[in-house]
Formats: sequence, structure tokens, C-alpha cells
Amino acid sequence: MNNASRLKNKHILISGAGVAGPALAYWLHRRGFTPTIVERAPALRDGGYAVDFRGEAHLTVLDRMGITADVRREQTNMGAMSYVNEAGRKISSMPADLFSGDVEILRGDLGRILHRVTEEHVEYVFDDSIVSVTEDDRGVQVTFERSAPRRFDLVVGADGLHSAVRGAVFGPESRFVKEMGLYCAIFTTANHLGLDHTGHLYNTPGKVVGVYSARNNTEAKAMFHFGSPPLDYDRRDVGQQKKILAEAFAGNGWETPRLLKAMWDAQDFYFDSISQVRMDGWSRGRTVLLGDAAYCASPLSGMGTGLAMVGAYVLAGELAAADGDHLVGFARYEEAMRDYVAGCQKSADGVGKWMVPDSRFLAWFMTQNYKLLPYLPWKGMIAKSVRRTADAITLKDYGL
Repeated sequence: MNNASRLKNKHILISGAGVAGPALAYWLHRRGFTPTIVERAPALRDGGYAVDFRGEAHLTVLDRMGITADVRREQTNMGAMSYVNEAGRKISSMPADLFSGDVEILRGDLGRILHRVTEEHVEYVFDDSIVSVTEDDRGVQVTFERSAPRRFDLVVGADGLHSAVRGAVFGPESRFVKEMGLYCAIFTTANHLGLDHTGHLYNTPGKVVGVYSARNNTEAKAMFHFGSPPLDYDRRDVGQQKKILAEAFAGNGWETPRLLKAMWDAQDFYFDSISQVRMDGWSRGRTVLLGDAAYCASPLSGMGTGLAMVGAYVLAGELAAADGDHLVGFARYEEAMRDYVAGCQKSADGVGKWMVPDSRFLAWFMTQNYKLLPYLPWKGMIAKSVRRTADAITLKDYGL
């Protein structure tokens, strides 16, 4: 490890307590920095979809953090997912390795693990958000929605697709967020179908609704995807978002009416566009972006969480290797991650058409492919391709 007494820019503010932020805070503390995390939500966010880790690069980061056993204890152990018709009869299935990787865990469970391994050494400020960032030669003056202004040496935006830090420092979201023509929603509901480590999906042109068991079958996650041009709505108005979803799936068959009825009482409802973030550079002065804020690959890629964890490891490692010199550390972080990010984002190309077919013919064609998949010689090619993408980075051993 670099001698902590040599480090410059030790006091670092991180916006976002999801995955990327706490992962970065873990590594920064281990390397002698003093991280603070500010989070808009009043507490850790529960809910969300299942996320997975694939291949050596992702698993190496978990191992080096010492949380592999914790993650495996909380893993979903999901099996194959089945497509069903309107009557609920199975018509085809997708093998687990297509969507669950080497280890899959609910996003909320991963967040709790990361909080548990950082809370003793990291200051968390909940129910607050960054309003402005003003840089000078000695550091950064940050103003908040609720707290008094504070000074830090560096600022990291790890605050997701709609990053407040990116907006304050780099410019409006419209310059960087590229919508992919789909919207998604997910929330927790009762496992009324009695699913046992599996899930069911039902598609109609332009729409997919699904439900899969979670937390050892004690609950389920309801999942909706639908095609749409850009929608104008208030991202903080959950009631409005629920109305949008109810209207989009009105008259849809299978379990849709029951799931929509349960939606109105869901406390962890999540709704957003499926989008990617494309930026020419991830740092400006003393501010740098990490994870979805910088390079969201979208849920279609299956890479977002692993990408964020790898990015956190690399950013902290390069900053420490540069003895805290942000100009050097940020540049090396981007150099190490740029090609890897491009590959992960490319892995989402075309997935939306298969996941949410926009015609009856394409829906039928996709179903036939999944029916035949166990008998096709290339049945393992998709999963192997995804794994190659996940492993397309060589991780340095930055030492401790």
C-alpha cells in the first residue's frame, strides 16, 4: 500500500450509497483515504432486481474485498426461467446461465453487504443530495439540499443513471443518457404462484411481464418491460409512474391484472427507462464519475453491477498508486476501463428486440428458439460470449 502520509487529496465525497459508492469507499479506506458518502434516500434502498457476477474479473474483486462468502450466502440460486402462454402453461424455457451468471444476488441484499463492511470506517449522510460543486486550487466546496456546505479534496459521482453530480459538473442529462426504446418496472410482491427458485415470463408484442421467486421463495419480484418513445414524467412521483405502468399494461393477459393490483401497495416500486450513458470523459478537474453515472451499460447487458464493482476497484487503486494525484489517477482509471466499458455496453446491442419482441412473429420465433435451445449445437455460445465480455480486463494487483 502507498504510505498514507504521502497521500494527497485524502478527503473524498462520494455521492450514492447503492453499489459503486460503497464499493469505492471500501477500497479508498483500505488505501488510506477518508471517504464520506451522501445518499438522497433516507436509508439503504431495498428492492430492485437480481444482479449477477460473471467470470474471473468480477469474482476476483469480490474475493479481494473478502465478501465472496457473504454474497454466496445471499445468492438467489435461480434455475431456468419459463415462458408461459396466457393460461400459464409453459411453452419454452431459458437456462439459468443465460441470465444469472456465476452468482446472482438481489441488489438490495448486495447493498446491505457493502454497507456492513464499510459503515465502521465511512461516514454515511442519508436523506441529502449534492446541489452544487465549486472547485478551486485547494479543493471543492459542496453545497447540499439539507446539510451545511462542506469542503472536500475530491468528489465522486456514483449516483446512478440520473446522476446529480454529473448534472452539476458536466452538464444536462440529455447530452449523455441515450434511451434504448424500453421502460422497465420492478417491485416486490407475494409469491402467489408458489414459484420455487424460478420465474415465469409472458410476452405480447411490445410488452413482457414476469414474476420470479426471491429470498428462498418467501417473496417474489414482479417485472415489467415495454417499448415506448421517451416519456415525460416526474422521476420522484411514484404515483405518476405507477399510473404510466397501469395504462401501458391495461388489458394485458395472464397474471398481469393481479400484479398491477399488488403494485399500488408496493413500497419498493422502481420505474425507469432502459438507457446507456455515453461520455467522452469521466472526470473534470477534481470530480470523477463511477458506475452507471459514467458508463451505464443498461440492464440489457447483464454487466452493470460487475462493471461498477470493477470500476470502483480500479479507481481507488489508480488514485492510490498516484499518491492521491487526481489528474494522474483519474486519467489512468479511464485508460484502464475505457475498452472494458465499450465491450460491456456493446453486449446490450440487439437484446431489447429479443427480450421485448415488437411483433407476434418475432415473439413466436424467439419462443421456438428457446424450445430448441437444449438441442442446438450452439446452446452454450451466448453464455460463453457474455463471460468473455465480463473477463475482458486484466486487473492489477494494487497491493495493500
